[in-house]
Amino acid sequence: MAKVISINTSKEKGIPKDPLQQGVFVENFGLEGDSHGGDWHRQVSLLGQESIDKIKALGIKDLQPGRFAENITTEGILLYELPIGTKLKIGDTLQEVTQIGKECHTRCAIYHTVGDCVMPKEGIFTKVLKGGLVKVGDSIEIIE
Repeated sequence: MAKVISINTSKEKGIPKDPLQQGVFVENFGLEGDSHGGDWHRQVSLLGQESIDKIKALGIKDLQPGRFAENITTEGILLYELPIGTKLKIGDTLQEVTQIGKECHTRCAIYHTVGDCVMPKEGIFTKVLKGGLVKVGDSIEIIE
């Protein structure tokens, strides 16, 4: 079963995010108080624990959820295999996948801290279609 294992936020872009037990996701904005929120297609970033574990396997220590600046850390779903347009029910929210991966133009603080970044290859981005509360442990459901 796919689930949320961490919700993460930061006031600045390009830095690791701090974990929360829950977050309010605002329709057509993203995570309340997060630097990536706004009226655009990359309102929320998601990364699977499975992707983080790949970097851990390289011997890199201290890789807690949020280190790759993802808003939602997931478990039990291969996010990067979801087609664009897929709708996800996460907690009380409805989100739509808008982008798989991203181009990394510069080596941000995350790359320099961690030594590699999996977000450009395996992270995904969503737009919030219906806002609401998301808590650690909430299930993630693919809506057909």
